[in-house]
Amino acid sequence: MAIDIEEQYDKIYRYCCYRLRDRERAEDVTQETFLRWFASDTYRNKNQLLQYLYTVARNLCIDEYRRPVAQPIPEELPGEEGDPLLSIALRAELDRLSPEDRELVLLRYVNEVPMAVLSQLYGQSRFALRRRLNGILGRLRDALE
Repeated sequence: MAIDIEEQYDKIYRYCCYRLRDRERAEDVTQETFLRWFASDTYRNKNQLLQYLYTVARNLCIDEYRRPVAQPIPEELPGEEGDPLLSIALRAELDRLSPEDRELVLLRYVNEVPMAVLSQLYGQSRFALRRRLNGILGRLRDALE
C-alpha cells in the first residue's frame, strides 16, 4: 500500500481546517502532525500511518481547542467545489449533526479514509461504523430532499 504523503498532507490539513475553523492554526497543526511523524521511528509501518496521522492531528486539534475560542467556519473549505446552493444546504445540515458524526463524514467522504483505519481510530467494528455512516447519510438525504 503506497501512500502519497502530499495527498495525505492536504487531507490532514483539510481535516484540521474543518475542526479548528481557522486556516492558520490548521496549517500549524498539520505541520506539527507531520513533524511528529517524521521524528517518530515507531510508526513507519504503512498500515498504521493513516491511523497515526489522524490520531496525532485529532489530539493536536483538541489541544488547540483549549486555547482561545475558535473562529467561525471559513466561507470555503479547501477542496470545496460544486453548486453553491447545494453547498449551503449541505453545510447547514452538517452543522445540525453531532460533532462526532460530522467528523466521521469528513474523514470517510472528504478525506477518503479507509474503513479499516476508521474502525481502529474509533475503536468500533467496520460493520458498526458502516451502519452509523448509512444512518447519517440517510438523515442528510432526507433533509436535503
